[in-house]
Amino acid sequence: MGEEFSPQGAPGTLHLKWDLSPRGWLHFRLLRPRCRRLLLGTSGPSDPATMEGGAELLFYVNGRKVIEKNVDPETMLLPYLRKKLRLTGTKYGCGGGGCGACTVMISRYNPTTKKIRHYPANACLTPICSLYGAAVTTVEGIGSTRTRIHPVQERIAKCHGTQCGFCTPGMVMSMYVLLRNHPEPTLSQLNDALGGNLCRCTGYRPIIDACKTFCKTSGCCQSKENGVCCLDQGINGLPEFEEGNETSLKLFSEEEFLPLDPTQELIFPPELMTMAEKKTQKTRIFGSDRMTWISPVTLKELLEAKVKYPQAPVIMGNTSVGPDMKFKGIFHPVIISPDRIEELSIVNYTDNGLILGAAVSLAQVKDILANVTQKLPEEKTQMYHALLKHLGTLAGPQIRNMASLGGHIVSRHPDSDLNPLLAVGNCTLNLLSKEGKRQIPLNEQFLRKCPSADLKPEEILISVNIPYSRKWEFVSAFRQAQRQQNALAIVNSGMRVCFGKGDGIIRELSIAYGGVGPATILAKNSCQKLIGRPWNEEMLDAACRLILDEVSLPGSAPGGRVEFKRTLIVSFLFKFYLEVSQILKGMDPVHYRSLAGKYESALEDLHSRHYWSTLKYQNADLKQLSQDPVGHPIMHLSGIKHATGEAIYCDDMPVVDQELFLTFVTSSRAHAKIVSIDLSEALSLPGVVDILTEEHLPDINTIDFLTASEKILSTDEVSCVGQLLCAVIADSEVQAKRAAQRVKIVYQDLEPLILTIEDAIQNKSFFEPERKLEYGNVDEAFKMVDQILEGEIHMGGQEHFYMETQSMLVVPKGEDQEIDIYVSTQFPKYVQGITASVLKVSANKVMCHVKRVGGAFGGKVTKTSILAAITAFAAKKHGRPVRCILERGEDMLITGGRHPYLGKYKAGFMNDGRILALDMEHYCNGGAFLDESLFVIEIGLLKLENAYKFPNLRCRGRACRTNLPSNTALRGFGFPQAGLIIEACITEVAARCGLPPEKVRTINMYKEIDQTPYKQEINTKNLMECWKECMATSSYPLRKAAVEKFNSENYWKKKGLAVVPLKFPVGLCSVAAGQAAALVHVYLDGSVLVTHGGIEMGQGVHTKMIQVVSRELRMPLSNIHLRGTSTETVPNTNASGGSVVADLNGLAVKDACQTLLKRLEPIISKNPRGTWKDWAKAAFNESISLSATGYFRGYESNINWETGEGHPFEYFVYGAACSEVEIDCLTGAHKNIRTDIVMDVGYSINPALDVGQIEGAFIQGMGLYTIEELNYSPQGVLYTRGPNQYKIPAICDIPTELHISFLPPSENSNTLYSSKGLGESGIFLGCSVFFAIHDAISAARRERGLPGPLRLNSPLTPEKIRMACEDKFTKMIPRDEPGSYVPWSVPI
Repeated sequence: MGEEFSPQGAPGTLHLKWDLSPRGWLHFRLLRPRCRRLLLGTSGPSDPATMEGGAELLFYVNGRKVIEKNVDPETMLLPYLRKKLRLTGTKYGCGGGGCGACTVMISRYNPTTKKIRHYPANACLTPICSLYGAAVTTVEGIGSTRTRIHPVQERIAKCHGTQCGFCTPGMVMSMYVLLRNHPEPTLSQLNDALGGNLCRCTGYRPIIDACKTFCKTSGCCQSKENGVCCLDQGINGLPEFEEGNETSLKLFSEEEFLPLDPTQELIFPPELMTMAEKKTQKTRIFGSDRMTWISPVTLKELLEAKVKYPQAPVIMGNTSVGPDMKFKGIFHPVIISPDRIEELSIVNYTDNGLILGAAVSLAQVKDILANVTQKLPEEKTQMYHALLKHLGTLAGPQIRNMASLGGHIVSRHPDSDLNPLLAVGNCTLNLLSKEGKRQIPLNEQFLRKCPSADLKPEEILISVNIPYSRKWEFVSAFRQAQRQQNALAIVNSGMRVCFGKGDGIIRELSIAYGGVGPATILAKNSCQKLIGRPWNEEMLDAACRLILDEVSLPGSAPGGRVEFKRTLIVSFLFKFYLEVSQILKGMDPVHYRSLAGKYESALEDLHSRHYWSTLKYQNADLKQLSQDPVGHPIMHLSGIKHATGEAIYCDDMPVVDQELFLTFVTSSRAHAKIVSIDLSEALSLPGVVDILTEEHLPDINTIDFLTASEKILSTDEVSCVGQLLCAVIADSEVQAKRAAQRVKIVYQDLEPLILTIEDAIQNKSFFEPERKLEYGNVDEAFKMVDQILEGEIHMGGQEHFYMETQSMLVVPKGEDQEIDIYVSTQFPKYVQGITASVLKVSANKVMCHVKRVGGAFGGKVTKTSILAAITAFAAKKHGRPVRCILERGEDMLITGGRHPYLGKYKAGFMNDGRILALDMEHYCNGGAFLDESLFVIEIGLLKLENAYKFPNLRCRGRACRTNLPSNTALRGFGFPQAGLIIEACITEVAARCGLPPEKVRTINMYKEIDQTPYKQEINTKNLMECWKECMATSSYPLRKAAVEKFNSENYWKKKGLAVVPLKFPVGLCSVAAGQAAALVHVYLDGSVLVTHGGIEMGQGVHTKMIQVVSRELRMPLSNIHLRGTSTETVPNTNASGGSVVADLNGLAVKDACQTLLKRLEPIISKNPRGTWKDWAKAAFNESISLSATGYFRGYESNINWETGEGHPFEYFVYGAACSEVEIDCLTGAHKNIRTDIVMDVGYSINPALDVGQIEGAFIQGMGLYTIEELNYSPQGVLYTRGPNQYKIPAICDIPTELHISFLPPSENSNTLYSSKGLGESGIFLGCSVFFAIHDAISAARRERGLPGPLRLNSPLTPEKIRMACEDKFTKMIPRDEPGSYVPWSVPI
């Protein structure tokens, strides 16, 4: 405790101080005037004698004292931890507080209450200047493999809650903070604690399972319906799976876990307590040449600072000003940040209401209100209940703990959740300045920033008065977002009505909306006109029309979704009407009519029970040797290191001597000629070393990929926004980024601008060639059928959203032109090849090393190689190491994602649902360059029929060339799109025939031995097995009846149920693409080192390889080590992807082991009871090599596109998924209630890893088909550039119940131990949620008498769900004529 800690790790403190000697003053006078002002403290609140000018920053990190002098106020905690303190466990994920990868715990001592507050915070938004007197705990501080690991770290690893591991430290820290505050948390607290953390790999189930082991009752859903526990009644009251000896339901053993011992935690540093108790502190000032940070410690000093700097923002948590400065380029030369000023943190209970200090955090407000609502009568707490409802979903816990109530109010974001409520609740703001106190209402004028109703520049907000509600007064809160939690509202609302007495006549009415304009809007005129009217349907009808008139939204409004927003405006009003009517009825049943039973459903929240899951997998073969690990749920090799932050990713590597940083300048136009590029200002900035352009790469600027070439840098013409134009190289990341912003480019727009597939078809803009597949006689078959339908479905793209952005470090070796590239890639050979050609050296001089990748999903294959080649060129040119790490927004802009698709179909079918003829067209939006688009179209065609046998089939596929960044590989690779098209067709055929979709699916399914459209023989016995098992375990017929009953009783809520089969072919369509190699060394102590060509990106391939070696060489896992993948050890490796990485590399590893065993057979037979150490020594003494290469040439695989025939795939993964959802017809919200998945996985090598792949893919697929939506402007600019705009599934989105079972293995195959690759197939099963929503919408439309057939495009966002459930509100809203306005976004 109290040990001083130098940021460089050397003994002593970091001594950076102001030199105020006479010589120092001379230097000081030579400074620019502004810098002099900043340093002197004439920029301070008072004269230098009364303040701590050039204050010393003192805080603790992991129990060690950090003292910093000359702090740069622009430095955030995240880069400080990572670069200065070399604590790299805390990760950069997004830089905007949206993903939770950088979560740390901050602890502060309150001298008034004598309590320590521990709270989670996003290090990326926390300025280090705000940490004076605080204790920071990072993942390294709670445990490590070198000391002892913490129970949280152990459990998340052993419960298989890590895959790529990049999000794990943030998850660990969120959970750790919860346990510091609540050692035995409830499941609600657990879900809330993880609400601000995103994971792209696991699907969250194992993370929740790990955390549930700390809860009071870990196995139960904690929702005792009818007094019966879920574990007693089986699933939904249905019988449990039959448990035989051959199946297992647990992947970990809770009994082995370390107990949680609160006495072992780091104590709060006593020095910080003593400092906090001192009353003599002065204002602290930290300054750099750009910014001054002023931290007043008394109210008087704060007011003086505000007089001196009226324009300076006052910040508490930096959750509003921080993102504005980072993402919008807003700069503040002075920032005022009050530190522990008591008057700003008051909580007063008065006769009229609650007074809350402006500095109270939103998390504290939530706790205070929860406490108040329990103590006071309900009629007084209407407002507080409404605020609590919004505080439960507003941002994540990290942001809620950092953001202050005053900051939230004064920021006045147009989509603020609290301001509409505070405005309707007659709240007032207590202001203070040197002139004295003042109180202003929090009303519309204040929210619109009208000067007469706003704070004066020298005033500060001290506290907020939130009055109690009165009898006969009712307050409600509403919001709808793309995701239910941790997402900005699309529209939100606060509504209040007061009847004065029980006569139901409106005395006061106040309604406010957020998200529908540049500021929060109050519908004052409408409310005024409704006063005096009775609370009945006529009033509601008038209110809707008045408010739609008053709260008008132009068709081109920012944020788009205009008709959806208009509908929500009146839908929320209707919900409020129903809520109040129901309460009035309860208070006075005689005078108020009861709601129609069907309407009450509008008031209930979507089905919400605590999450639970079951797993069913095959136990390892009883005939196996006891030490054989194959078939056992072995923990991920790096699991513990992921959880302790010790796992090293590319950007965690230490800074190399003389290292430079490279950042890219990208095009801001989608199709334009570059008239000029002016680099002069950028080059003149300090620290800028060079700017690379096309001119530096005269004859090496074009690379070939597959059948097309692509420019590396472009300075004459651009074909998409985000195209690479030049690369800025500087001494630091900050300097490189600043210089990149100063590069001036003049464009001249070109025609045509092609963004959508429809644009491309119209302009005949395609990549060649067209692909076609035909089977049977389609034209003849159409003459024989009972019915024909034509339809189409559009599917949006998807962002990879790997947690680790594109990262690389290139180190020139200084001799023989050798160069080392440390890079986060799936394809080291390709990085090596492109870099070698750009550097004009042979490949043997370029070595590419990959330890692990923080998620990839297909996004780290092609573009990564181009980025690495440019970085390597810079490194070679300057003879210095160069690092390049893309920010999240840059990554999303530059790298492209899953291809948007348009599928057109013409189906000929019989009245019993048999489809006899199918004619289809597939179009994918390839973007500006070919990349992998042709391959995606080909795979889409080869997998288009999913699980169905169509006797006559024809499909054409085209890749469209558009002015968007090139789309590329993404998990599933064409199949999620092609599969959705066929399922949409099946669903529409079922509707036409008046049959249930599952019946039409069954009748068209492959039966046993059959032939695919490309004439490959197939045995689909296990497809039918999965289908039957899924129907049985999901109790489909029973639940179908229950869903229909629910729907008949509820008008505004609907449930839907859908079951979807899966046939996922696995293979790479060529033998060469499937070859793999490995290298196995046995050392003289009997230990083994294995390397292979596969990349570890979370799927656990290294873990499986060690299991293979353990089985083959019959040695314990602890004897075997794997260092990473490198072109130095295994050359000419193929890309890791396509579900076959473990398969192919495992066969190569197996081959190497068998070679060694054969060689050592004479040695082992002489000493059969010996150890590997004995055998290795004996072999060495007899000059027998202890090293072997292994090789697998690839599966037989081919396809002839001329004939449309071949054997492209080695085997097929079969499966089925059944999902049940509930939708809110008024808002478009949906909840996935339950999913059952049955998969045919062959013989699982590692059930824990395989279940993880299936679940993770399913949740990613669910996101693809429901909430993940990319938005582009009509000029082709991507709007969705981070987690704040682009929503991947969070913990709130996973099914309430998730049941996964593996089909018992039935056949041996020539794959690795008869296993199957499962990386991609699960993605498609996410569409069971899409079709369940489709089913629910269809039920709503049938009840409303709306015509079919219903065609819905993907993703099925809240907007699409709401607008498809047409009703009187959707009919009531004004509609804009297409062409009469320019929309905010275009559907891509």
